[in-house]
Amino acid sequence: QVQLVESGGGLVQPGGSLRLSCVATGSAFSIYGMGWYRQAPGNQRELVARIAPGGRENYADSVKGRFTISRDNAKKTVYLQMNSLKPEDTAVYYCNYFPAQRNAWGQGTQVTVSS
Repeated sequence: QVQLVESGGGLVQPGGSLRLSCVATGSAFSIYGMGWYRQAPGNQRELVARIAPGGRENYADSVKGRFTISRDNAKKTVYLQMNSLKPEDTAVYYCNYFPAQRNAWGQGTQVTVSS
């Protein structure tokens, strides 16, 4: 059984910050790469950040320099620190393994960036 539970979304003004959390259960978390994905209305789900088991990070060009992914293997948690948020960052944010596992998608957490 695999379960990933996202939290931390909300409404924020442009230029603001949020930190998302994703807690994993039912998995040997530390040996897997993890990613944050997002889906905006009318758009396909896209990968925005990923982190390897050893901590190497990669980011989509659209968020590079603004978002930071990190992980705490003891807590089986992956984080996404989002700074300098823009309206185009508005989406439902999901965590999953990287590469994504189709049976591991959770409910996501809504991030809305608006004045």
